[in-house]
Order: sequence, then C-alpha cells, then structure tokens
Amino acid sequence: MCCGHLPLKLLWRRGINGYSADTMTEPDDTPFAADAYFLGPKSENGSWIRGEFQAILDHWFDWRRSLFADDPEAISEARRLSPEFLREREVLGQELRHLLQMLRSEVPKFTPRYIGHMVSELSLPALLGHFAMLLHNPNNTSKEVAKIGRRMETEAIAMLAKMVGYDPALAQGHFTGGGTVANFEAVWRARYRLDHALSLALVLAERDGDALDPFAAAHMGWQRFEELKQQREVDDAQLRVASMVLGNPFDVAKRISLCAGRDYRGPVLITPGNKHFSWQKAANLLGLGEDSFWNTPLDQEGRVDMAALANNIAMARDQGRPILCLTSVAGTTEAGEIDPVHKVADMLDAHRQNGVHIWHHVDAAYGGFFCTLLGGDTEKVLAPEQRKALRAIARVQSVTIDPHKLGYVPYSCGAFITKDEHTYRASSFQAPYIDRADVDDKWRCTLEGSRSGAGAAATWLTGKTLGFGPKKFGAIIASGIEARKVFQDDLVKANPLVRPLKPADTNIVCFSLAKPGEALSVSNARTLQTYARFQAHPDFSVSKTVLGANSYSALIAAHVGTYNGVCDAADLALLRCVFMNPFWANPQTRDYLMPRFVALLAEFSD
Repeated sequence: MCCGHLPLKLLWRRGINGYSADTMTEPDDTPFAADAYFLGPKSENGSWIRGEFQAILDHWFDWRRSLFADDPEAISEARRLSPEFLREREVLGQELRHLLQMLRSEVPKFTPRYIGHMVSELSLPALLGHFAMLLHNPNNTSKEVAKIGRRMETEAIAMLAKMVGYDPALAQGHFTGGGTVANFEAVWRARYRLDHALSLALVLAERDGDALDPFAAAHMGWQRFEELKQQREVDDAQLRVASMVLGNPFDVAKRISLCAGRDYRGPVLITPGNKHFSWQKAANLLGLGEDSFWNTPLDQEGRVDMAALANNIAMARDQGRPILCLTSVAGTTEAGEIDPVHKVADMLDAHRQNGVHIWHHVDAAYGGFFCTLLGGDTEKVLAPEQRKALRAIARVQSVTIDPHKLGYVPYSCGAFITKDEHTYRASSFQAPYIDRADVDDKWRCTLEGSRSGAGAAATWLTGKTLGFGPKKFGAIIASGIEARKVFQDDLVKANPLVRPLKPADTNIVCFSLAKPGEALSVSNARTLQTYARFQAHPDFSVSKTVLGANSYSALIAAHVGTYNGVCDAADLALLRCVFMNPFWANPQTRDYLMPRFVALLAEFSD
C-alpha cells in the first residue's frame, strides 16, 4: 500500500502489536498517488526530478539565447578559456562545494524523523515552481518588472481565497514575506478604515455640531462612511485635516476629546491568549502601546473564552475606545488549536445589526490549509466544531495564510487576503520611477516594497497540480492528522508517563511526562530534561512549548487534573510533535520509526 493511497482508500491504525484498518471511501474511485508529489526521504523520485530540474535550466538557457538572438556574445569562447577566467571559475566551484559540505550539517527537515516544528518535506510542485521563478527573479512590486510573476500572484491568491471560502472574483490580496507581515497588513488596513471613519465623524462634529462617540463612529463601516461623506458633502481635504494618520495624531486626539466630552485614549487591538507574537509586534510598530493591546483569556480547552471576549468588547465601548482589529486564531503556534471562529463571527454579526462593524481577522498562518479538508470525506478527521470554525473564515474581513508552513512551499512565503476590494484598501504611496497609470500594481499599498515572485509561483503550481480541495491536498492534510492520532494513541499505550494535552484539534500533539499525583514542577523538570536529551540525540527532532498561566491557566489546571497532579508551578512544559511529513502515513515507515521513538522516550524520561 503506497502512502499516497492511504487517505483515500484506507486510514491505517497501528496498534502496539500490528495494524488494523478502517476504510474510508471517496466518491471518486480514482487512486491518488501522494508520494508522486514529494522527493522522498531517500530521494526515491530523484531520477525523475533531476530531469525536471534540468528541463528548467535548459528552458532558462534557451530563453536567454533566443531572445535578441542577433546581439553579440558578451562572454566570448576565448574569454571563457582564458587562465584568469578558469581560475575564478575554480574558486567559485571550490566555495560551492564547501557550501554543499556545510549543508550536510543542516537540520534534515525532509525526513519523517523530523517532527519538531511547522516545517517539513517540500512538495515537488512548490519546489519546481519556486526554482523556475527564482531564475527569472521577478519583483512582484510592479508589472514593469514582473509581468508573469504578477499574473501568477493574482491567480494563486484567487486559489487561496476560494480555499478559505471567499468569492475569488471579489477577494483581494498579495503574497508577503510571511505571516508576521501579513498580520501587519491586516492591522494597517483596519487602521485605514478606522481613521477614515473617525476623521469623518470629527469633521461633522466640528463643522456641524454633531455629537461624537468615538466607538460608534469608528465602527460605522465603509458603506455608511461613503453614504455620510456624500450626503453631508465632506471632501478629502477636510478628512485629511481631521486624520490621525495624515496629520498630527496628538493634536487630532485632543480635538476628538473636546468633541466627545472625555479623553480619547486611542483604539485597542483585541487578540486571544493563544495569539502569535507578531500581534504584539504590530501593536508596538503602530505605536499603540501596551495599554492598547488587550489579551482575551482562554477557556480550559485553550481556545478564546467567548464570555471574556464579550466583556472586552463591552469594556472598549464603555471606555470609548474603538476596536482597531479583533483576531481569531485558526491553528495556534503551540498546539494547532482552532478558535471558534463561527461563534466569534456570530457575536460580531449581532453587533453589526446595531451598526457596529468590528474588523475580524483570522490568523490562519498555520491552519488555513486545513480548509482543504472541507467538502469531502477527509473532513471527518476534524471534530464538527472545528469544521464550523474553518467554514466561518469565509465570513471575516481578512485572513493570513502561510504557504511556507502547511502548504509545503519553500520559505519565505506568506499571504494576506481580504474578502473584497473595500477591506483591501490601505494608504497609497507614490514613486516617480514607477508607472502610476497601472492601477492594478500592488506597490502602492503593500508594506513590503520588493516582493519575490517565487512564493506565488510555488503556490500557483501547487494549486494547478494538487489543488486546494479535499481530493488531493486535503487527503495529504488528513493523513497528517490521522498520523498524529495514531502516534498519540501508541505513546499513551507504551509509556504510562505520557499525558497528552487535550483537545488536540489538528496534526500537532503536545504532552507532558508525569506520574499520578505528581507536582507540576516535578513534571516540568522531567519534560524539559527529556527534551534536552532529544536535542542532543540525532535520531529524532522534537520541539517543546511552555504554556504560561497568564493565558492558559484554565487549560493548565485541566491538564494537571487528568493525572490528579498538584499545580505548584505557574507554567506548563510540554513536548511538541508536528506531523506534517506525508510519509508518516506509510505503514512501513511508521512501523519502523514508532518503536524506536517509544524506546528513546522511555530511555530519556527515566
């Protein structure tokens, strides 16, 4: 049984003494060979892929020769045979071989033995697409330097938009250097909308004597903004003078305070306790200050606490502080958990009915590709609540996705996508050396000036071959989740110290090592010592995470309660294993590796 057929025909479950099988049939009986899309841990597809790489190089060479064929050679044959030329070529060759030798000590993330972080074997479509575009080196900032690169970016963004449930004909977006920058893009655009709304409200308050409630004004939404601007005959020049972004923010804040009748303390950024650290960076970068960065507590399952979130929204309203952006997480960095995006969206829909439009962004840098499971039998590997949460991404204003994580695309490749043109609006900048007539160029309104086209091409070729639906890509994702379940079950059966963190929503398993009734401080010490031993051993790569009591107190208490332990420490140390490598779905691979991992864990935790 090849691993590629596994998600479609058979989900293997391995017991301690062997395998049993649970059937899962797709509507289409055509087999899908997932192993045709990866090089293989032993370079099993090497001969074929060598030919594909050579074809890319041949095409590149031929393109250069055939373009402007009548131009003279810049490097003659005599020059290429000269002693000094050959000497420099030899120097380059020697240093290249030195580099290749050093790379033998690089972390081998391609092997199934690597289950450490959110990185794994690259897919062949992504690798080939990246390499082919890299040779042409387009800068996707403008069509003037990236004619094909920009077209691929547009098409690839439409594929990802469709994957998360957006209408690809309406969605807007672009590729970024990663999820951190994509999250910055969301806050930047949310601030753009908030600033326009507040500027309009300030103009109407100062000019016409309207009452000013900063919270209500900031959340009027684009449609109401445009209606008011036209009805009340407010021009852009008036808005500019009232803008905190384009004017002096301290002076404008004083004017808002005067019209509102109380001090205006600025907007807040609301994130759940399981957020990525990039959100703190965003608040810092935009000068919001720690007072404006509001952390919503988590429930005992490590997801955003809905009652606490409602309290934060109410507190922002009471204090007259607009909500710049409210974030949900689909696929947390620590354990891959998925926030109840659908419940948050329902809550915000209720506010919208009262004219309060709060920007909802989903940080799906890791979990966005779990949307490929939806719509097929593969979605059954997720719990019903997680399916609802992923489907609800289609209802939010913007989303972050990292193809360089679960998309099996080379670094660095993130994506920022909005549901429509209105939510994509941002401050526009000019450059005299770039054609201003091309309104489709992204350089005007992206945080990054230069953007490689390689990530877009890698994602594009992945979409053209594997697609971003349940039939192929979703089957690979499902096999990773299933591998995590089997791995977790086997560990629990084999080692009585293993205490899995629950729930485990996706393909990440976190666990501590504790004896019944043991103090958390003792368990933490054992878990961290075991991690250190894995780090020093070459056979397997795992990672660790430490959950802090500030955000995870309820989850920590619930976890320690599973073994009747004593909570004498604030934090919880966990070993963390990420099942991205597609070859864990291969029963032969798993049968070989699993007993070895179990033995090492027993040795290291003793």
